[in-house]
Amino acid sequence: MKTFKGRVVVPSNSGEEVKAEALVSTQGFNTLASFQKALMFGKKQAPCSDQNNAAIYGKNMLGKALCLPQTIGSTTGGMILYCAAYMDRQPACLLFSKPIDSLAAAGAILAGVWTDKAMLTIDSLGDEFLKTVATGGTITARNDGTVEIE
Repeated sequence: MKTFKGRVVVPSNSGEEVKAEALVSTQGFNTLASFQKALMFGKKQAPCSDQNNAAIYGKNMLGKALCLPQTIGSTTGGMILYCAAYMDRQPACLLFSKPIDSLAAAGAILAGVWTDKAMLTIDSLGDEFLKTVATGGTITARNDGTVEIE
């Protein structure tokens, strides 16, 4: 087991820890492109629809520990994260190796304030985090910023 410590941006409101399967992208995450089809067509799951992100394209993001370096793309990114939570299509948690950008932070915060589905969001976990974590692995993330990879 490997442990990392980051900065909590949004704590979980469903308990002190979140345990979920990891979904990993080592490239910038385009929030709009990734969630667009899941939100527009009312799918019960949230398959990643960003064809430019081969690591996670077509994979379900719902209930996963989404492990990313950072988000990129449209200024709608924050609203997309909020809408994903509002429509029950959100990941279990958002884990960033780099400092979170203001748009992703705003979306995660709004989801926690305007819905009862706060996504535990931790940033600044470091580059080693993304080198260590693998899609399909189990992640335990805690409200104190601790992330364990099993």
